[in-house]
Amino acid sequence: MQLHQLSLVEAGDLLRRRQISSVELTQAMIARLEATEPNLHAYLARTPELALKQAQAADQALAGGTAGPLTGIPAGIKDIICTQGVTTTAASKILENFVPPYDATLVARLKAAGLVMLGKHNLDEFAMGSSTENSAYGPTHNPWDLKAIPGGSSGGSAASVAAGSAFYAIGTDTGGSIRQPASHCGVVGMKPTYGRVSRFGIVAFASSLDQAGPFARSVADLAEVLQVIAGHDPADSTSAPVPVPDYRAALRRGVKGLKLGLPREYFGEGIAPQVRQAVEAAIKVLEAQGAELREISLPHTEYGLAVYYIIAPAEASSNLARYDGVKYGLSRRAEHGSLMDMYLDTRSQGFGPEVIRRIMLGTYALSAGYYDAYYGKAGQVRTLLMRDFQQAFEQVDAIVSPVAPTAAFDLGQKVDDPMQMYLSDVFTLSTNLAGLPGMSLPCGLTSTGRPIGLQFMGPHFAEETLLALGQAFQEATGHHLKHPPI
Repeated sequence: MQLHQLSLVEAGDLLRRRQISSVELTQAMIARLEATEPNLHAYLARTPELALKQAQAADQALAGGTAGPLTGIPAGIKDIICTQGVTTTAASKILENFVPPYDATLVARLKAAGLVMLGKHNLDEFAMGSSTENSAYGPTHNPWDLKAIPGGSSGGSAASVAAGSAFYAIGTDTGGSIRQPASHCGVVGMKPTYGRVSRFGIVAFASSLDQAGPFARSVADLAEVLQVIAGHDPADSTSAPVPVPDYRAALRRGVKGLKLGLPREYFGEGIAPQVRQAVEAAIKVLEAQGAELREISLPHTEYGLAVYYIIAPAEASSNLARYDGVKYGLSRRAEHGSLMDMYLDTRSQGFGPEVIRRIMLGTYALSAGYYDAYYGKAGQVRTLLMRDFQQAFEQVDAIVSPVAPTAAFDLGQKVDDPMQMYLSDVFTLSTNLAGLPGMSLPCGLTSTGRPIGLQFMGPHFAEETLLALGQAFQEATGHHLKHPPI
């Protein structure tokens, strides 16, 4: 097996046994990145010099016996997360020259754990999208089929991990932006509980929905990364002061006796037959291992999409007001006649069409005379969605469903149909509205070789349960061991 095909755990074991150095591993990953990027376009910024410098430091730590599970393991960071001295563009022209003077908290924690950063991953502009086609710098391609989208908004992160140009990656999930691309690229991805991972230093899209989380090739790999980035951060007022358990220990729990809910609203019309078949087969695997299945109802699911596309654009309208060409990012031109002209020119040049669409939708929903009818009402229905999950988790330990109604679609197929694009997240966005953890892992391939994902959802701070389910499933199957043809 080539080095880029190793799992994070396997690579870390080789490093700690001194059978390979971090510099050697990093050089192999840089070569893999250079070989795949012309076709993939998963990275917006590459940092090979920084990676090799960090790898040298990691080798010193490994030689001194002070290394941890992530020390010396090459990875990538979604380009919406601040990295000191390295551009953070959010895939937008309005931030094309922005170099943060500080690291996001999660990046600082990864650096303390021995991060080797290969670069910054491509995404939908400001994380607004489900296909990574909204990037101002061009789309990312799916390594399983270059004609297909990788999912979004964290498409570059998922594609890179799948293709072997990063052992793990950090993405963000506002309505499914970790789980959906993980599903489409055949890797494991987790959106932790809202507040479990600090948002300090992450460019905000929708502040009550955004949450950072890891991508990896296996559930065991994912647990190692989550162990490092989880935990309270006093710099983030929404960070939860809840102790972080031993996620590695959760891998040994098994699933016998766990009650799994099958929401009837997630298995209705609109699911591609091959997706349904793969998910139902995966559920049978869990049942064979001792899990108990129960049909449940999440009755307000049908309103989730409408609620999300009022709340998220409204919060985006507020958050993106700061990009005015004055303080940082895209510079204003000197010849503007008025302040309003300068704002209009800067923002119309700097934002792409999907971002502009959502700013306009959000501004409308927040405007005088419409706030109560739209944003206020959406908040009330959001509460009903949260109660649905609360009542469900009084009956079951976790919920199982598809990640998306279909496997990855072709590039360009839905770019001119926003509603069809938004429907890609119909099974994922409710967990964001409720602040719950969710995980995607591969459970099969379509007849054309495109990955299919299985989703687990749990109560607040029940990441351990999701990891136990995922580990048990992967021990019984081999879907996560498959590699794309790129």
